[in-house]
Amino acid sequence: MSVRVRFAPSPTGRIHIGNARTALLNWLFAKSQGGRFLLRFDDTDKARSTPAFAKTIRDDLAWLGIVPDEIARQSDRLDRYRREAARLKEAGRLYACYETKDELERKREQLRARGLPPIYDRAGLALTAQDHAQLERRGLRPHWRFLLDRRRASWNDLIRGCQHVDAACLSDPVLIRADGTVLYSLSSVIDDIDFSIGTVIRGEDHVTNTAIQLQLFKVLAAATPSFAHHSLMVDGDGRGLSKRSGTLPLSHYRERGFEPMAVASLAATLGTSQATGVHDSMNELMASFDITRVSRAPVRFDEKELEAFNARLLQRLPYESVAERLTAMGVGGGALFWDAMRANCRKLKDAPGWWAIVTGPIGPAIDEPEYCACAAEELPAEPWNGATWKDWTGRIRARTGRKGKALFMPLRRALTGLDHGPELAVLLPLIGRDKAMRRLRGKTA
Repeated sequence: MSVRVRFAPSPTGRIHIGNARTALLNWLFAKSQGGRFLLRFDDTDKARSTPAFAKTIRDDLAWLGIVPDEIARQSDRLDRYRREAARLKEAGRLYACYETKDELERKREQLRARGLPPIYDRAGLALTAQDHAQLERRGLRPHWRFLLDRRRASWNDLIRGCQHVDAACLSDPVLIRADGTVLYSLSSVIDDIDFSIGTVIRGEDHVTNTAIQLQLFKVLAAATPSFAHHSLMVDGDGRGLSKRSGTLPLSHYRERGFEPMAVASLAATLGTSQATGVHDSMNELMASFDITRVSRAPVRFDEKELEAFNARLLQRLPYESVAERLTAMGVGGGALFWDAMRANCRKLKDAPGWWAIVTGPIGPAIDEPEYCACAAEELPAEPWNGATWKDWTGRIRARTGRKGKALFMPLRRALTGLDHGPELAVLLPLIGRDKAMRRLRGKTA
C-alpha cells in the first residue's frame, strides 16, 4: 500500500515555523518512500476559518517546496461526520450532556479540592428520557461525549517508542458541541479513515488525543494508522510557538528575504540526530531523511541560526540558480560578480547594494591622499581582466615598498568606500578605469 500522510492546519491564521516543521516531516516521510501528501484544512470553525488564510497556507507551503498531492476541506464533509456521529449514538458510544462551562468548572474545582483528578463524572449517562425532555424544554441543547473504555491505550510510536496512556485518567471527550459542531478528534479520525492515511505525524501535544482516537478507530471498525509524535519547537527564550501568542508567521521569513531551502534545511534537521546542515534541494533533504532520527528533545529555533544557514546556502548557489532574480533586481556582472560577491551576502537582497558600489556613484573614503594619487598613476591601461589587480598592486608595491594591509586597505576604501567586501580582483574590471581613477582622486564616481 502506498504511504499516505496528511498535514492538517486550521485556516484561522498563518502557519509559523513550527507548523512548517510538521508539514516538512510529513512530506519528507511520504516522498522518501514514494508516497502521497494530503493537505487537509480543518476548517469547521466557521467564525475564524477563512479562504484567505487557506490560500496563504498553500502559498507558504509552495514557497518551501511542498506541493500537496491532494487537498481536502472538512467544511465539505460535514454530512459525513454527522452520519458517523449518528452511528456512534446508536451504538451507545456518544451520550448527551447538558452542563454549562461554569457547572463543569465547579465540578473540577470540587474534585481538585478533594485531591482527585478533575475527570468528568459521567453524569450525562444517568439522565432518563424524562430528564432529557425536561432539560430541552428549558431551552438547553446537549453536547455529546464519547464513552471511553477505561483501559490503557498502547502503541509503538515511530519517534517516541512504546507509549501508554491510561484512559481511566481521561474525561470522556466532547466530540460534538451543543451547536452541532463536530470537533477535532472525531472529524480527524473519519478523515484519516476515508483518505487511507497510514501514518500520522504530528506534535507531542497530541499524544493524549491519540489514546482517544485509537478507541474511535476501533469503534468505527477501521484500520489504525501508525503514529509519530515529534517534540514541539520553542523560540530563543524557550516559549512555545503558537498563532495566538504572536509567533511570527512563516511569511515573515519569506518577506525578509530568506531562501526557502535555508528555512527547510533548518526546520527539518533541527531536533534530529543528524547534523544540522544546509541542503541545496528538497530531493537532497529527502534522501537523508529518516523519521527514527527525530529526537524527543525540545527543539529551539533561533533566527540567528537561520541567518547563518541562509548565508551558507548563498555561498553554495551557482549563478544559474539566482541569475533571473539578480537581473530582476538590476544586478549585472554575471557569474564573475556573483562568485565574488556571494560570500558577502547574508541574503540575496544584499546583492543590489554591492552592485551599486560597482556602478556608483559612491563617496570614496580617502585616508591617504598622496598614496591614492600615487596608486592612480600606476593604473594600467584597459582592457582589464582578472589579472589586472595583481599587476596593478605589484606596480604599487615596487614603487612604494608597501605590502599587506598597508598596501590593500587604502585602495579598498578609496574604490568602494568600505573596509570589507568582495575580492577587488573581480570588482576592479567591473568598476573600470575611469571610475577607479576618479575614486582614487577623491571624486564621487
